[in-house]
Amino acid sequence: MSGGLLLRGDAAPPDLPHSPWRGFPMIAHKLLLASALALGLNLAVSPTIAAAAQTAPPNANDIASLVQTHTGYPVKMSIYATGLDDPRGLKFGPDGDLYVAEGGGGGTLSTTPMQCAQVPNVGPYTGSRTGGRISRIDHHGHRITVTDKFPSSQTNAQQGSLISGVADVAFIDDTLYAITAGAGCSHGVAGTFNGVARIGHDGSIHWIANLSEYQMHHPVQNPNAGDFEPDGTWYSMVAVRGNLYAVEPNHGEMVKITPYGEIRRIVDISALEGHIVPTALAHHGQFFIGNLNTFPIVSGSSKVLQLTWNRQLWQVAGQLTTVVGIAFDKWGRMYVLENTTGQGNLFPTPGTGDVVRIESSGARKTIISGLVLPTAMTFGPDGALYVSNGGFGLPPGMGQVLRFDLDGWRHAP
Repeated sequence: MSGGLLLRGDAAPPDLPHSPWRGFPMIAHKLLLASALALGLNLAVSPTIAAAAQTAPPNANDIASLVQTHTGYPVKMSIYATGLDDPRGLKFGPDGDLYVAEGGGGGTLSTTPMQCAQVPNVGPYTGSRTGGRISRIDHHGHRITVTDKFPSSQTNAQQGSLISGVADVAFIDDTLYAITAGAGCSHGVAGTFNGVARIGHDGSIHWIANLSEYQMHHPVQNPNAGDFEPDGTWYSMVAVRGNLYAVEPNHGEMVKITPYGEIRRIVDISALEGHIVPTALAHHGQFFIGNLNTFPIVSGSSKVLQLTWNRQLWQVAGQLTTVVGIAFDKWGRMYVLENTTGQGNLFPTPGTGDVVRIESSGARKTIISGLVLPTAMTFGPDGALYVSNGGFGLPPGMGQVLRFDLDGWRHAP
């Protein structure tokens, strides 16, 4: 979002309908799901950030200072990387470095209804053929641009000019792949598409799958007609046994993409669960899917589902809120990232994101709180937990990755 934080906490009008990834306070008419974690937002900031912002925009330390841990023993938290533009999915590569998908900088290109279907209220989008970025973070926390040549787009100014671009990254052996969410004619960038690309060692982009085209020709069973994005809004991607798997929140499905570009639907989530907005995907022996759910936010309305062998969905954790990430530690314990929590927070609210550990008994324990609009997390080879913080709605360069040394080897179950 350009121009800094919007220091507002207005209540949503009573006639705002239930629909996901849409703005938000002071929007009096129905909005559409434009792009996961990239819609209009009037930020309700904490007093700490609000006070600092009266004189200057908050810095990385201001944002990180809101975070607290609740493990019962000391946890070292550090800012592992800064200077990121809307950080989303993140994975460690075989070289030990951290790779981060980023929304980028948006742009000025646009499209009209004569060219393609537009997204009412959150559009028309403006974007660029380049700017969507992947960054590599070395062991010293230095950020290196792998590529910034992916499309990037943003909502209209009334919705905050919020940006989407590269949604997630994954590795098959030593090859890096990326999946996008900010491309396509409906996002204002004619002649582009959302898809999966292989990244060369020189940063070159080699498209292997056109997911915009796939979704247009393979509709799900129960699309939400009033909440529909033609080019899709892909969110999470993982690599399993030499193939890629991804979830798309707006249409509601999970697909498999081979390295040769073959696309096959694994499960139509809309057919089994309705419009629940699936965002998080993880693999730990089996696939696990977490959902954001629709807006306004209802505390405890999200869940984690396990994909069974016969492609049914079985709930393994409930009473969660705005799930955007799932990860497993070395002992197989599940961790769930929630973007916004708290009674009365009807829309994304900075400083209320948290990480919940699901105990073997099924009990939920909040181990990290105070995150600012987090978007993804992963465990590193060092056993520490890494979280994309400030994942959307902040000024350029204010995204960060936080590292939590949970010191698990001293506190094994």
